[in-house]
Amino acid sequence: MYSSNRPLCFFSSMWCISAAFVVGLLWTSLANAKLVEEVVKVPVKVTNNYGKEVAQDIVVTIFYDDTAPKPYPLLVLGHGRDADAAGRAAMGRAKYSTNSRWLTRLGFMVAVPTRVGYGESGGEDVEDTGDCNRKNYPPGYAAAAIQTLKVLEALRQRPDVAKDRAIVMGQSFGGATAIAVAAQNPPGVQATINFAGGGGGNPKTKPQDPCAAPLLERMFATYGKTARTPTLWIYTENDMYFGPKLPKEWFDAFKAAGGTGEYARFHAHGDDGHGLFTRGPEVWQPRVLEFLRANGYPDIRVLEAKK
Repeated sequence: MYSSNRPLCFFSSMWCISAAFVVGLLWTSLANAKLVEEVVKVPVKVTNNYGKEVAQDIVVTIFYDDTAPKPYPLLVLGHGRDADAAGRAAMGRAKYSTNSRWLTRLGFMVAVPTRVGYGESGGEDVEDTGDCNRKNYPPGYAAAAIQTLKVLEALRQRPDVAKDRAIVMGQSFGGATAIAVAAQNPPGVQATINFAGGGGGNPKTKPQDPCAAPLLERMFATYGKTARTPTLWIYTENDMYFGPKLPKEWFDAFKAAGGTGEYARFHAHGDDGHGLFTRGPEVWQPRVLEFLRANGYPDIRVLEAKK
């Protein structure tokens, strides 16, 4: 383990390994297999809703099974957005550890960026989309999509990462970001997966009634005009942020504009199905496997769990 407090930078400073180069090794008794967790930093440059350019490093957590076939296909997993500034600051380092570990069992290297304005990455809130009655959604998702693509670009320079095999996945704000990425048809990305994607929702003050929902429909329709990357949209009947009807309207607008995708709505889950991604992986995992097998990963299977 590296003990220096200075980041270690490789590939012309495109990405930097932090002082916590390897923050966790989970060993198994099976042929000395191990699940590795690393922390790296990736420089990004984004523009906020008001035209201000922000450049800084973001923290990215990486998981992979050291015994899986290499080069690894890459999966970038985007996190959601807390409506409260204190919640965004308290995020720490985005990981989605349980789901990330399951995805490594499919053979992926999983990269979870902590985007600008959140947790350990810090910085300004570049994803602010304005007050509820004055929403401007696209710049916020554009900023998140740029960071996602930058992580793809940086990690593909590693010798153990495939240059032409990748998936983009996200939860909530990160799910809508996955669709924004699909609209750009990045080379070597076989598909994107959107869990409960959208914006402007607040289950406490406006349950199932997100701010300016027609503007979200218009945004997704705009994405559909250019998106040719296959997409999977996963929602629940009791999503307290967006409700049961609006997400399907957004998907229909995306498809009508020319987008490629599949829509899956699961039954109510818990008191708020918006959290299905983290609270009910056993519900959605078979559907995701089916989608991946149909879109570039026909032989994918779940490897034996690492303990």
